[in-house]
Amino acid sequence: MKITVRVWRQANATAKGRMVSYEVPDVSEDMSFLEMLDVLNDRLTTQGEDPIAFDHDCREGICGSCGVVIDGKAHGPQQTTTCQLHMRSFSDGDVIDIEPWRAEAFPVLKDLIVDRSAFDRIIQAGGFISAPTGAAPDAHAAPIRKEDADDAFDAATCIGCGACVAACPNGSAMLFTSAKITHLGLLPQGQPERRSRVLSMVGQHDAEGFGNCTNIGECTAVCPKGIPLETISRLNRDLLGALVRGGDE
Repeated sequence: MKITVRVWRQANATAKGRMVSYEVPDVSEDMSFLEMLDVLNDRLTTQGEDPIAFDHDCREGICGSCGVVIDGKAHGPQQTTTCQLHMRSFSDGDVIDIEPWRAEAFPVLKDLIVDRSAFDRIIQAGGFISAPTGAAPDAHAAPIRKEDADDAFDAATCIGCGACVAACPNGSAMLFTSAKITHLGLLPQGQPERRSRVLSMVGQHDAEGFGNCTNIGECTAVCPKGIPLETISRLNRDLLGALVRGGDE
């Protein structure tokens, strides 16, 4: 295939960015989207031009670092990570727009790379268990309802890619925050700090400049791990309870 990509180019965090067009010939439908960018970057480097900066690491849909907006959709036309998106999802002659995540809390550092350290600070605010748990217990030592275990596991699959923020019209990170709160709040080990956790993490979420959740649902539509909207409902219940009852006893 021969395609044209229009890529957001921005030299640094303070520079003014713009969309730049590049033609990419001989694109195989078996290439991943990132491999297509690699081919383009090889050509740019050979020509003495600055290659397109983009985040990536595992390229296996695990780390969540590779997120970009493709034709207006976080991660592109398939509900998967950008690294797992293949060029067979596009057609010969397509013009593809590639942009970074757009959110106040995700400032652009260069080209397609944004600063997602706000997520780290939300986790630092309460996404952990401080009670010493000792060595790994036997599987049956702490009985947990299967429904709770399944829901906790589903929430824990969040990879923190930020697609939920990029897709949300409000720039909210409530799906990410609720996933981290839910997977701890459903387990016995997470109960002692359940109230303080939700207060601290939601407080940090707001302090970082993320928008409010209005239950539009765009976040779940693009989440590569299928985190359900119900996790936000759980967060709201925990938050209301913590506000009514105060911090942990």
